[in-house]
Amino acid sequence: MFQIGDQIVHPLHGAGVVQDIVERTIDGAPVQYYALQLALDDTALFLPVSSCSKLGIRPVCTRAQAEALLHRMDGLVCGEDKGWNQRCRENMQLLRSGEPLKVAQVVKSLAGRDRARGLSAGEKQMLASARQIVSSELAFALGIPPEQADVLVDTHLHIE
Repeated sequence: MFQIGDQIVHPLHGAGVVQDIVERTIDGAPVQYYALQLALDDTALFLPVSSCSKLGIRPVCTRAQAEALLHRMDGLVCGEDKGWNQRCRENMQLLRSGEPLKVAQVVKSLAGRDRARGLSAGEKQMLASARQIVSSELAFALGIPPEQADVLVDTHLHIE
């Protein structure tokens, strides 16, 4: 169980801080929720405590893990050129995994495609979400502002 003040990551929304643990009554039964304040915007998520492991909620990586992630991001290559439907399905699978390196792979692949051919509106939104997920976790893990984390992502993924 997480505590108030813990930094955690939601696989599809990025990193945030547990602001509170609240109890709400749903269908007559009390249910506990984490009130998660996301790092990069004013959005607050309410995550059922009992479902966090199933949702892939996890603690923010350590500084050493973040530095290793940055090092490994240098070697990522753009994915194969596939049809939109298959590309979208594979990218969503990578995002849902919640693994930082797989999310970085989505950023690298979509950013490369955007430079080469442009992206559909859906892919642009997916790229923005993936960048937010990676940058927010790096910002917390390295103790830096989110803007600086964005620059690190661009540098290590070789995105101009």
